[in-house]
Amino acid sequence: MARIIAVANQKGGVGKTTTTANLGASLTLLDRRVLLIDMDPQGNLTAAFGLEKQTERTIADALLDRQCPLPIVAVNLQTHAGLDLVPSAIPLAGAEAALMNKLGRELRLRDQLATVEEAYDFVLIDTPPALGLLTINALVAAGAVVVPTEARFFSLQGLQMLQESIEEITYLNPRLRILGILLSKLDRRLREERAVAEYLRDRWGELVFRTEIGTNSKILEAGSAGTSVFRYTGAERAAEMYLALAREVVERG
Repeated sequence: MARIIAVANQKGGVGKTTTTANLGASLTLLDRRVLLIDMDPQGNLTAAFGLEKQTERTIADALLDRQCPLPIVAVNLQTHAGLDLVPSAIPLAGAEAALMNKLGRELRLRDQLATVEEAYDFVLIDTPPALGLLTINALVAAGAVVVPTEARFFSLQGLQMLQESIEEITYLNPRLRILGILLSKLDRRLREERAVAEYLRDRWGELVFRTEIGTNSKILEAGSAGTSVFRYTGAERAAEMYLALAREVVERG
């Protein structure tokens, strides 16, 4: 049965999508079968693998209609064997509003994943930067949360808000826990970022991943090119960081 992990933070711009994409690709290099779920109406995870044109059906269809199976698309087998994705697109924003009138609206993703999770080792869910119904569906479906955060003082509030949200979600999903906090887009040349990174490790201890994702232009370039850092020239250092993160995720069980 798959380990289902939501990648979440109520603050935007902290690297949720790049974390989901490259962690997923990393796990396949460790011989894990991985399904990525794009729960953000912006569809950035879908675009990160060049699949934005393959969205005749999206996650929105499966959330609104219980009889509609998850529209799973294989990522290019020549470059990312063992990696599948459920795409998103802008209509998902409208679907979130429509879900408000549906019975079991918080459980729709959990129920859909129950039909496919036996086929995967990991399911990673990219979430929008808000605690709306889409993020709630992701947290109810998941067993654990990876929290990417920038090493900036104003980002610490987002961590506190997410922790409070997880405590609320345990009413519907008692097994939900934080798997780890990921220092993302970290620039250790900056005094503020070094200070915040040290504070996070003092405050959260071993909950903060040992691996840090340093600021690296190749990460953004790879996503814009529709691929992971493992298939982008010049991104070798970034690839090493994400592979180290994947090993930690596997270790944490």
